[in-house]
Amino acid sequence: MEGSLRLGPKGLIKKHEFVRIIIQCLYSIGYGKSASCLELESGIACQSDYFQMLESKILSGNWNGSIDTINGITDLSEETRAAALFLVLKQSLLEYTKSGDDELALDILRKEVSALQVGRDKVHNLAHSILFSKDMQQDKTDKIEVCEQRKKLLQELEDLLPPPIIIPPRRLEYLVETAVSTQINPCMYHNFSGPVSLYADHLCSRDQIPTETVQILTEHKNEVWFVQFSHNGEYLASSSSDCTAIIWKVLEDYSLVLRHTLRSHHNPVSFVAWSPDDTKLLTCGNGEVLKLWDVETGSCKHTFGDHGFVVSSCAWFPDSKRLVCGSSDLEKGIYMWDCDGNELKAWRGMRMPKILDLAVTPNGENLISIFSDKEIRILNVDTNAERVISEDHSITSLSISRDSEFFIVNLNSQEIHMWDVAGKMEKPLKFMGHRQSKYVIRSCFGGVNSTFIASGSENSQVYIWNRRNSRPIEVLCGHSMTVNCVSWNLRRPQMLASASDDNTIRIWGSSVTKKS
Repeated sequence: MEGSLRLGPKGLIKKHEFVRIIIQCLYSIGYGKSASCLELESGIACQSDYFQMLESKILSGNWNGSIDTINGITDLSEETRAAALFLVLKQSLLEYTKSGDDELALDILRKEVSALQVGRDKVHNLAHSILFSKDMQQDKTDKIEVCEQRKKLLQELEDLLPPPIIIPPRRLEYLVETAVSTQINPCMYHNFSGPVSLYADHLCSRDQIPTETVQILTEHKNEVWFVQFSHNGEYLASSSSDCTAIIWKVLEDYSLVLRHTLRSHHNPVSFVAWSPDDTKLLTCGNGEVLKLWDVETGSCKHTFGDHGFVVSSCAWFPDSKRLVCGSSDLEKGIYMWDCDGNELKAWRGMRMPKILDLAVTPNGENLISIFSDKEIRILNVDTNAERVISEDHSITSLSISRDSEFFIVNLNSQEIHMWDVAGKMEKPLKFMGHRQSKYVIRSCFGGVNSTFIASGSENSQVYIWNRRNSRPIEVLCGHSMTVNCVSWNLRRPQMLASASDDNTIRIWGSSVTKKS
């Protein structure tokens, strides 16, 4: 029997079903003639016998025959059957009403529709729509319009009826994509978007992630404490204990050139933050005020606070018009300003602990801050709902994923913990292998879909993890002193920057990057 034939080395695929979804695929991608030929040659139709019969009766307006066909379908839940019958009866009622057969329409409404288990509201709404259509249109309904309405009904039934009566849309594409995904998911080095080849099993090499030094930037005159790529991937900002920040331009060949040196701070600069539109840059330091810079000109546009205002970290809201900063001063707390220095909101007072780091989720919904050394506060900006997570060891830094769903914190226990913003995780995912006990080390998400985590280390190396593995997949050597901060280019997933106490910034790429 045709339906019992099996395909595949393990005999898990029914030949009849396999051929049928191939036919569906051919139709869906525009090869109608080929699909029709395959139907003829195989004797297998894309549509089931039940649906072919239902289609014929609906297009001809044979409503009793349509109802009998639906009632004749076996293995159909009563809920689905009632919903399908309701759709058919609804179309028949509208057509009877528009053709002037009010008596028959009301009879069907009272007896047939009311008997279905579809809810009283649906029946009332249907009755109202029939009366409305009668008031609006007394003329005879156009044949083309009737045909279109019946085709729409068939589409609704296709969406409603289960397999094997109807094959789910684009079934073959779905199955193939699922198979490809099951190969991509365990691939530790997968780092590109777009299609993959179907000709062989998928496996990426380490060439997909940045593992080789492609450039060393030496313009800073002292320890480099912070680096961050702009959101568009076209710039890199760095800050140093030499009291300067630098804006670097990323060229097409992946090399970087100095664009602006920002000289206005009188103390070490330990933190920078790009506005989401990449036109502005914030700089601050533990002994410094907060400054706003114009990226195009390199000029300082505003200084926030006075010299007594010590800023530890800062962040932007998605509109690039509002910013927040946190202070390590116990009495200062968190401030929200506009770009002209007008205070919009503040969280301060005796109960406000010192803020070690903070960030705003890219969607602008949550303000996440690190305070009291070991605690993480997630504050919903709109509702003021608050959740606090306590860690067992001191936290030195915070970073958020691009999708606003996860964040990572570096701990001086030589672990990086990943939490979800929504609070579904009872315990964090842990990443280890790097060295951190004394200094502030900053990690980041990176790669396509934030698949990877990278971090500096006190042993002068850079560590890269795949988020599915607690142990590093790569350890990058090159720096000669502590690596304080790393940043992964959002637009160029094979580019990573690292900042070190050896006064240099290293740009890491792959063999693919070097060839390009």
